[in-house]
Amino acid sequence: MKQSLVGLPLTELEKLFTPSFRARQLYQHICRGTRSFAEMTDFSLSLRETMENRYTLYSSEIVQQFKDRDGSVKLQIGLSNEARIESILLADKTGRKTACLSTQVGCPIGCVFCRTGMLGFNRNLASTEIVEQYLHLQTVAGSRIDNVVVMGMGEPLLNIEELRKALVFLTSAEGVNLSKRSVTISTSGAAAGIWDLAEKGPNVRLALSLITADEKLRGRLMPATRANPLSTVKDALRRYQQSQKRRVTLEIVILGGVNNRQKDVDLTADFAQGLKVAVNLIPWNPVFGALFEGAPLRQPSRAETNGFAESLRRKGLNVTVRLKKGCDVGGACGQLGYLPRTEVHET
Repeated sequence: MKQSLVGLPLTELEKLFTPSFRARQLYQHICRGTRSFAEMTDFSLSLRETMENRYTLYSSEIVQQFKDRDGSVKLQIGLSNEARIESILLADKTGRKTACLSTQVGCPIGCVFCRTGMLGFNRNLASTEIVEQYLHLQTVAGSRIDNVVVMGMGEPLLNIEELRKALVFLTSAEGVNLSKRSVTISTSGAAAGIWDLAEKGPNVRLALSLITADEKLRGRLMPATRANPLSTVKDALRRYQQSQKRRVTLEIVILGGVNNRQKDVDLTADFAQGLKVAVNLIPWNPVFGALFEGAPLRQPSRAETNGFAESLRRKGLNVTVRLKKGCDVGGACGQLGYLPRTEVHET
């Protein structure tokens, strides 16, 4: 099998190509999103033919592409071992583009409200497979993507070493050169990973998928989080903030009638005490077959969402209600996972 080159560190390319300036040229092509050796016309024809015979650029390929009416694009990406992942291109009204990347095939957390959680866990992605998602999305976007959210399939901090390598590629000056301020990692509360991020970086933004600060309810909604009690998670967030000097976003997916009680308001305010946080509220995006203790989950009404937001604000919290993006193509928060044609609209 040919070795793929996209996503490799420059130091690795310099081991494969001499003189070293050739490796740097190739690295720059990869960072720009060049899709084939034939496009690298600053290399001689014979060198391009040699590269074509020995290597491949990408180890993955776009299998399907779904475009939402709001401008979002979901890519289903086939990996070298026939597994598939999904990545999302998000665009707002100002033209700002964001790449939503996955870090695992499936997910081990098992959140009952999330389609990816229903799949179970297959494997971690290699750093190169994480980078390739960004470059695939950039090709679809037709221009540079300046923002990245690591909020796709999987728990990023359970694959932190490969994610860190990918982020070095994406944020280093000689690489894609994204600002670290424009990169956000979302975690379900993998405390060891938060500590690791605090100690070793990179200094990117962090979001905690809190869902509820009711410990018992959280364990029923997000089974794997029982291994990380909220007191342990909060200690890790304190260390992250001491080290990285960044605000943490608390993400709450509102499940109608489940986690938007006054008790949830009070406990969320208690959890936020002593932390520098903002709260993002995400009205639950429907997931086919999602049940909580035998009953179908439901979306919150607008009144429920607004009421919950106002109750949190009265506690002194900075609250934003997130807009839906990509819902028609199964690309919204919690919907990633190879949705069949009967569940999405393909365009």
